[in-house]
Amino acid sequence: MMVASGPSARIRARLDELGLSLPSVAAPVAAYVPAVASGNHVHTSGQLPFVDGTLPLTGKVGAAVTAEQASELAATCCLNALAAIEALVGDLDRIVRVVKLTGYVASDPSFTAQPAVINGASTLLGEIFGEAGQHARAAVGVAVLPMDAPVELDLFVELDGPARPSA
Repeated sequence: MMVASGPSARIRARLDELGLSLPSVAAPVAAYVPAVASGNHVHTSGQLPFVDGTLPLTGKVGAAVTAEQASELAATCCLNALAAIEALVGDLDRIVRVVKLTGYVASDPSFTAQPAVINGASTLLGEIFGEAGQHARAAVGVAVLPMDAPVELDLFVELDGPARPSA
């Protein structure tokens, strides 16, 4: 049996293998909290692709932003969501299942590849969590997102027991 050596030891090791790290939790841009626990589940608020507090790209996907760039931004949103979960429950190793990902893509009217964009987050979840990262999903095209972000997503995960706030 492997004993965790600190917060999110197994998941942190996997992130290191992938050359990734979790950012600081993005400050809410309105009246909400980044994540809420209910029983054995955590729901995140919509996460924008903030990097060091700013959006690296803005605009519509299929116009100012390419699908490939938006897919990378979806992965960034996913890391931001995982950071919000870890801040709430203290350890990403407590996640036993990613239940659902909902992704929103600010789309040029002619753009129809929203699923390919959100694959940036879905693929990352599979790389991090393996089989437990397989999830239900929605990929929705929208006219505009907060702060003109190209992508936003939220996660719904199941924990190994009732959520306990981090110490």
